[in-house]
Amino acid sequence: MTMARFDESFDWVVVGSGAGSMASALLMKQAGKSVLILEKSPWVGGTTAKSGGVMWIPNNRFMDPGEDSFEKACEYLDAVVPDGANSPGTSPERRRAYAREAPKMLDFIVSQGVEMERGSRFWPDYYDELPGGVKTSRTVTAVPFDKNLLGKAWAGKLRQGFAEVPVRLDDGMKLPFAKHSWAIKKLLLKTAVKIVAGKLTGKHWVTAGAALQGRMLKAVMDRQAAEIRTDSPVTATIVENGRAMGVETVRDGKPWRVEARLGVLMNAGGFSQNQAMRDRYMPGTRAAWSNGIESDTGDMHVELERHGAVLAQMDQMVGFQMSEAPGWDTDYVKPGTQSTTGKPHAIQVDQTGVRYMNEGGSYEEFCENMLQRNRTVPAIPSWAIMDQQYMDEYAVAGKGMAKKNMSRWLASGWMYKADSVQELARQISVPEAALAATIERWNGFVQGGRDEDFHRGERAYDNWLGDPFFKDGPNACMGTIEKGPFYAIPIVPGDVGTYGGVVCDSDSRVLRADGSPIEGLYACGVSTASPMGRVYPGAGASVGPSMTFGWLAARHAAGLGNQV
Repeated sequence: MTMARFDESFDWVVVGSGAGSMASALLMKQAGKSVLILEKSPWVGGTTAKSGGVMWIPNNRFMDPGEDSFEKACEYLDAVVPDGANSPGTSPERRRAYAREAPKMLDFIVSQGVEMERGSRFWPDYYDELPGGVKTSRTVTAVPFDKNLLGKAWAGKLRQGFAEVPVRLDDGMKLPFAKHSWAIKKLLLKTAVKIVAGKLTGKHWVTAGAALQGRMLKAVMDRQAAEIRTDSPVTATIVENGRAMGVETVRDGKPWRVEARLGVLMNAGGFSQNQAMRDRYMPGTRAAWSNGIESDTGDMHVELERHGAVLAQMDQMVGFQMSEAPGWDTDYVKPGTQSTTGKPHAIQVDQTGVRYMNEGGSYEEFCENMLQRNRTVPAIPSWAIMDQQYMDEYAVAGKGMAKKNMSRWLASGWMYKADSVQELARQISVPEAALAATIERWNGFVQGGRDEDFHRGERAYDNWLGDPFFKDGPNACMGTIEKGPFYAIPIVPGDVGTYGGVVCDSDSRVLRADGSPIEGLYACGVSTASPMGRVYPGAGASVGPSMTFGWLAARHAAGLGNQV
């Protein structure tokens, strides 16, 4: 291919700047290849930067010897992820590729100077009770990062994270329990000191996804692994004679054609902010409820389908239940409620006053349950029901404690409060007898020591969501609802992004309907139909696969085989 048909040429062109993009660029650099990353927004990092940045990586370098294995990981994935015609993004081959290659990818990324650590010693798989499930943790996170190390220009281009503090993600989730533990009080003090010291010494700490992407960007910059251009949307993929040859983008306000000699990697995000696509593929959900980034509009889903790629699992999202608390519409991170209904003294009911699921567990499954329930019984919004015991002890939807905020919450019309369950039911237009019976049944389960309807508390993960210091129930997440006043807030099925896209093989090649690959065209992340199918096996089941399959795409395109 001659340069005359293109404005410039690179070996590897990547659309989007998420974690999978950076992983692929680092491997291509090691292979001696040139890389261009095109990001349509003004900021680098993609959805990954705004996320928790957790990677679910089985049998990883930070786990104890004998704690996990390739075989155990495959056993778990096969148990939790069903195969079927409605889940072509997954297959035994793709799951095995992930279980085998994800630890290698992590080793490679660490070798590139990206400082990682175990996410926690206790962050269980979401279905830890199934064969192969781990009740400890398969999670990996980046160490908090001073983004000023990127230099003034690039520090300003790193997409904002949800937690810009010098604290490990796992430690941050312990801080709400500081009053129960001197160790956590010391951690809180240590964090405060580090924040002050950082300001005095010119540091700008970020954690979670922003730390991961800050460290990945720093590694790419240090190695001159890629040229990265922001404000550079891709408008088309150039495919000729069944092969991806390059992309059309914009440079200095003008159309610009870039050749990709080895291939194009699509890691352009999902369609969380495209309401028309939501209405088509996942009716009942709203872009306004999503934590997806503003550029997550599905452009490349449409473009790849135009070239014969198969879109699948498009009704799937990484659900993240939330509530329209005061200020929700302008909050950078929507008010999440997983830790609300997962705590003792709280349950969730539909609009008939009936409890219909385990309020703990996977956020993806939680929101899927809401959407399924709503098809037969009004359940959007559903209602979180709590009593004074809850309000005395826990924050609500990430909006703080009741003692300081209740009057504002009530005045806004978001929070409902009543002296009796019957009065609360009238306020939220739920049948009084049904709600009273539901709460009575729940209290009986707490006193009897077992949730006979939905088995809340029987998974390690349910209890991880609860209160490790709670002693008045059968486990860490079940407490009675009996002390008035009683409270309710509405819950809706939000998300952190969509989970469907193009179908790929184990080398991340984009496939046609007949199963043949579109040569030179690769994809990873939420631009693809997830290799986890229609299930979220554990924390980091988006970021981990994005990085792994972006890395595998580069390995295949560069012809490296199993050399890395």
